[in-house]
Amino acid sequence: MSRPSLLGVFAHPDDESLLAGGVLAQHAAAGAATAVVTATWAPDTRRAAELADALAVLGAGKPRMLGYADARVPQSASGMPRLCDAPLDDVVDVLVRHIRELRPDIVVTHDAYGQLTGHPDHIHTHRVTLLAVHAAGLRHLYPHAGAPWQPSALYVATHPEWGIDDLGSLLQRVGKTIHSAPDEQVTATVDVGPWVQTKWRAILAHRSQVESQRPLPALRSGLTADARHRILATEWFTRLDTKPAPGLQRDLTP
Repeated sequence: MSRPSLLGVFAHPDDESLLAGGVLAQHAAAGAATAVVTATWAPDTRRAAELADALAVLGAGKPRMLGYADARVPQSASGMPRLCDAPLDDVVDVLVRHIRELRPDIVVTHDAYGQLTGHPDHIHTHRVTLLAVHAAGLRHLYPHAGAPWQPSALYVATHPEWGIDDLGSLLQRVGKTIHSAPDEQVTATVDVGPWVQTKWRAILAHRSQVESQRPLPALRSGLTADARHRILATEWFTRLDTKPAPGLQRDLTP
């Protein structure tokens, strides 16, 4: 089955694997072009090298890093502003360049809550991506950034209230907040069971996060295989563009 090209735009290295690793692997396995833009961390850091390994597992090309600093880790990008502090127009500009170069059918990013924990970089990446996806199709905006290209669909990766039982207990264990989406706002529920092992290998490639105590890769590595499969085998999305597909989708469509 042929699948549309897919671009993921996420805040940190490992977000791509945790939130959309299944659909990235699914699309790549079907021969579709896939890629990931990562908003924070410098290309010469350990986490950038881990990202390269994870993307190789997922079939999503080489890292495309905007190079801004993580809001909570200033040393993540020496000499660069935090993503949340950078001039908004500058961030949108560089992201428009990637969209116009790659010409994806579908763009996937964080939801407005900041993906369960409300990380400020997740929230800001959501905002910037919405602006960039709209601007990329308008020829009078950022004319220096390439020929206009309008993705056919924009999805945000999310978690419905009914789908956070196992994951919620993990987050609560380390004192993290939980922001889930109302069930009726979830418009696509994707079974990525056949790609769970690929997704898990990509998550494990983020070794610094597995070796720590609080990040999700570390928390998930302590689960039984069955519990981990339950968490990883489904990915949820909300479609945000002006052409919503009718009913609940089982896949991501342009």
